[in-house]
Amino acid sequence: MCGICGFVSTRPVTREQLKSMNDTMVHRGPDDSGEEIFPAAFGYQVGLAQRRLSILDLSELGHQPMHSQGYCGAPEGSVTVVYNGEIYNFQELKAELADYPFRSSCDTEVILAAYLKWGISCVERLNGMFAAALYDRRRQAVYLIRDRIGKKPLYYWLDGENLVFGSELKPIMSCPGFPGTIRREVLPRFLFQQYINAPDTIFENVYKVEPGGILRFSLDPDAAYAADAPEYAENVSRQDRGNGRRVRRWKYWDIKKVYRECSSEPVTDYGQAKSELKELLKKSVASRMIADVPLGSFLSGGYDSSLVTAIAQECSGTPVKTFSIGFAEERFNEAKYAKAVADYLGTDHTEMIIDEQEMLRLVESIPQYYDEPFADSSQIATMLVSQLARERVTVALSGDGGDEFYCGYNLYEKVAQAQILDAAGGLVERVCSLPGLKQAGLMKRLPFRVQAVAQNRDRETKTQLASSDYIDTAHRMVPGAALNCKYPMESAYGVDNWQIRRMLLDMDTYLPGDILCKVDRASMKYSLEARCPILDREVMEYSFRLPHSFKYEKGVKKRILKDIAYDYIPKELLDRPKVGFGVPLDKWLRGPLKEQLLTFADPAFLKRQGIFDADYVSGLVKHYLETGDAGPATGANFSKVTWSFFTFQQWYCRYKGE
Repeated sequence: MCGICGFVSTRPVTREQLKSMNDTMVHRGPDDSGEEIFPAAFGYQVGLAQRRLSILDLSELGHQPMHSQGYCGAPEGSVTVVYNGEIYNFQELKAELADYPFRSSCDTEVILAAYLKWGISCVERLNGMFAAALYDRRRQAVYLIRDRIGKKPLYYWLDGENLVFGSELKPIMSCPGFPGTIRREVLPRFLFQQYINAPDTIFENVYKVEPGGILRFSLDPDAAYAADAPEYAENVSRQDRGNGRRVRRWKYWDIKKVYRECSSEPVTDYGQAKSELKELLKKSVASRMIADVPLGSFLSGGYDSSLVTAIAQECSGTPVKTFSIGFAEERFNEAKYAKAVADYLGTDHTEMIIDEQEMLRLVESIPQYYDEPFADSSQIATMLVSQLARERVTVALSGDGGDEFYCGYNLYEKVAQAQILDAAGGLVERVCSLPGLKQAGLMKRLPFRVQAVAQNRDRETKTQLASSDYIDTAHRMVPGAALNCKYPMESAYGVDNWQIRRMLLDMDTYLPGDILCKVDRASMKYSLEARCPILDREVMEYSFRLPHSFKYEKGVKKRILKDIAYDYIPKELLDRPKVGFGVPLDKWLRGPLKEQLLTFADPAFLKRQGIFDADYVSGLVKHYLETGDAGPATGANFSKVTWSFFTFQQWYCRYKGE
């Protein structure tokens, strides 16, 4: 819908400076903008700004910052909000808040009314995707809130007694006085994972509000820990508990807790589960089709996007506009499958076939719109399909979330196999650790998959299979950075089944940190709003009530979603191997991007930069370009870690001025 930014500061910031911060996100909201600065208590001023992409109530009544009306004993103007996203149940909430003197027909005003009536716990009632900042003059507090699964981004910089926030890093980077000190500790994990997960960011003292998270900044330090909602007490961040600071952070929706609660009330009848899930999906899609602008759907021809599109077509009185891209290289081209589904459903379909040069053209623009290092190369395809869709619509439905919530990735089969082989892997590891065999390097001679299982001994990272070569390389590239490349948090889920555990981990990390970040930046690059029906709150929570066998049985992934899809689309149009999108990284890095890569890995440049081990990285890149691996005897292709390095350096040169 838009982008937001602002500050709570004792240092003077002018309206012109706030506007400059806001305008760094013009692509997120080209239709309108607003900036206001308010004098506040304790020597503070509060600045709030928004760039608007108009979706609901296109009139000026939807302008932000938006101020509250008099309600529930609070005088007019007590609360001000800037907000990015969509509240899909806003009409139902509006009916509950019928005594509020609404001026507009947009969902933004519903947030104000809900907050005045229910306090910050109103966030529990919001079903949608959102990032918002609320300034409450009565409490002299500013709240930052983010949706449950992290569809909408929200960054903040804590600078002593001051707070600066934004939908992207660009407004924070353009704030007067921002030091921009790179946090080297996160770089090995980025090189390995290809994204930076919340709450971490690339900068020191800059964080992401976590999915399902709330941050409260109290202008009055003595009120910093006054109870907003006692039920959240156990979720307050340990670093904020009782330390006298102005900041308090907690989670109102946490994957681990919600999974435990929902899975304790399972739906054991498959027929009932299929029927109820289907109705929830229909409700979710219908609510996401409410817009005062043209709407369409991404359609890859896979199960998730095809199911969402089929339900949308059922809900629509006219053919739904659908969009897909194909690739000139036939092995990556799924456009023909998408067209077959579109023809069967009768959608208004648009297809574009792209070649390698069109993909390469976008590489240079990656750091402009992904203003934090991001190396998932499928971002390029997502940008292209977003560009195509924006020519005809302002809102597009997507099928994101189906793989993580319904066991769709091929990786999940490997995880299940690894659990079966875990004991044998432990035996191999012990044998390879015997003095003579270890000295002989037996482990390095084993096949990659055997190494991954044998070296998988940490109980906190059991489902995160990887060769130690990749991890060792990432850490050697950035010496002294101790942050684990994996996420050492698996025991917190309390689940023995490795597939379920990995799915939950992906919901906490890969889905918000990579997939949803990719879609948000790619779509907003073209001022296009992407909506994800499978990530509706009710759909997510219902999925936790389903036995795992309803999702994965005898090698059949996404079992229940597939069965629902077959109610709409013949099986033969959908049942095929998952192709996915792959950029020819080796070809690019050794071809058209080679000279740029060599410049990024130049020892003199690396030494001036002071981030990487100059000699090791320059040698690694040289060896990679010659052989495709990181060094003698590894036998592993290091295009992914090299691409991560390339995208980081590309980002660094854009924002650090080298």
